[in-house]
Amino acid sequence: MRKSYPSDIKREQFEEIQLLLESARKKTAPRKVDLYEVFCAVLYLLRTGCQWRALPSDFPKWRTVHSYWTIWSEPREGSYCWSRH
Repeated sequence: MRKSYPSDIKREQFEEIQLLLESARKKTAPRKVDLYEVFCAVLYLLRTGCQWRALPSDFPKWRTVHSYWTIWSEPREGSYCWSRH
C-alpha cells in the first residue's frame, strides 16, 4: 500500500469514471496494474508538474503510467477520454 498524496481521489470517485477509462484500452491480456493507481499517478503528475521519470516509486512504473496516459489522450469517437462533457 502506498502513501496517499493530496492529488489522489477517493476510490468511490474513481468508480464513476473507471468504465470510461477501461473502455479506452483493447482487452488483449489481463490487466496487471490497478487502474486507480495509474489514474492517481496521472493526477500527481498534472498537479506537481514533475517529469515522468520523477514519478514517486510507490506509483506504478512511469512507463506504464505514460502508456495509459497516451491511450487515454487519443481521440475516440469525436472526443478525448479527458474531455469534459
